[in-house]
Amino acid sequence: MPRHAALLLFFTVLLALLAGPLAFAQSPAEVIPLPDPEVSVAALEPTAAEPAAVAGPAAAAYDHGDVAWMLTSTLLVLLMVVPGLALFYGGMVRSKNVLSVLMQVLVVYSVVVLVWVAYGYSAAFSAGNAFFGSFSERAFLRGITADSVANGLPEFLFVAFQSTFAGITTALVIGSFAERIKFKVVMFFAIAWVTLAYLPMVHMVWSGAEGFLAHKGVIDFAGGTVVHINAGVAGLVGAWLLGPRLGYGREAMKPHSVPFTFIGAALLWVGWFGFNAGSALAANGAASLAMLNTMVATAAGVVGWTVIEAISKGKPSALGGASGAIAGLVGITPAAGTVGPMGAIVIGVLAGAVCVWAVNGLKRLLRADDSLDVFGVHGVGGIIGALLTGVFSDASLGGTGLEGSIGAQVWVQLVSVVFTVVWCAVATALILLLARVLFGGLRVDSEAERQGLDISSHGERAYEG
Repeated sequence: MPRHAALLLFFTVLLALLAGPLAFAQSPAEVIPLPDPEVSVAALEPTAAEPAAVAGPAAAAYDHGDVAWMLTSTLLVLLMVVPGLALFYGGMVRSKNVLSVLMQVLVVYSVVVLVWVAYGYSAAFSAGNAFFGSFSERAFLRGITADSVANGLPEFLFVAFQSTFAGITTALVIGSFAERIKFKVVMFFAIAWVTLAYLPMVHMVWSGAEGFLAHKGVIDFAGGTVVHINAGVAGLVGAWLLGPRLGYGREAMKPHSVPFTFIGAALLWVGWFGFNAGSALAANGAASLAMLNTMVATAAGVVGWTVIEAISKGKPSALGGASGAIAGLVGITPAAGTVGPMGAIVIGVLAGAVCVWAVNGLKRLLRADDSLDVFGVHGVGGIIGALLTGVFSDASLGGTGLEGSIGAQVWVQLVSVVFTVVWCAVATALILLLARVLFGGLRVDSEAERQGLDISSHGERAYEG
């Protein structure tokens, strides 16, 4: 099939999914009411129920303190992406590719936010089946007004908060492709991947009892499966399909600016409080617990990585310390609102320590040029956090309590991890194989790669002289 015909077919199918009631006229305001986040662990996640009508301004009863906190949390998650993730990734590539990475993070995030309001929010949080919601019910935010309420918040605010999760998850993946992928492939991948990998995971985990994994009882407070394992596996599959960078394993490919990466990690830590504590969807005790857990787990991740690196390499590095902070943040994400602070410290230490091995020994075993260690930190750290959530959420270990035994919950968490790995790996492989056909390959030619993507893809340099 010719490339252009295949591309047309792909977008025709995508538009067909969106066909139906896509009228822009606003129907009576609808909401997706959720349980009070003070009631249960399950209610701490963004879940969807049957829509209910709102009578108007008088019916829009929400706590203004909750609204203020969630407005702040939304901005904090934006801080994680631009500039946080952009600087973190940008510092780790060679100087000839830094602008390409900054541009990819910015544009991928922007494209995904537009996809989110076009049909992503609808597919994730409207009623549907166990895997997808309706692509058309709330497409282009149809039926939502300033008076609509969802989860005790103005629904527009809930839409905005969740859009940041979609944007940063997709942007995380591109770290594995760095320094060799075509820009147009990145854009295609962002749209297709958020549609086929991210949206169904949100629906399966956070859409209430209807969701496939939610029905099984998975605990994922802020995105261990939905965000980090999902992105990490996509990064690994992408690294395999793209192949290694020219000179990988033979030439030194050192970060061009460790200070950039260090500052990026610091911004990510600050922004992550919005990511984790904001997932309580209220300014309450659950948010406070998540905030403290995010603080101590990250600190533990730094210490865990630094100690292991000092023992194994003889010297602790600034790059390692920054990576340890991210590993701790990733590890605590699924458990932030359901484990106690001591459990959070254990999760952080283990995530930091194990991820040192993941980005060194495991990476070599997998034979993958995962440029910026997306799988080694986000995939492995997310798996550690997801499994240990089932342990430390138990009341006897300082958690908020489980309905069943630790063993039963760990089994649920394991099933969810395996399912996420398989779903994401298959979706990512199909998307990139299609992209290979549509765009005549996934990566730039050898000359463009040697020259650097800043010049070959964007016609500019980060540093002159």
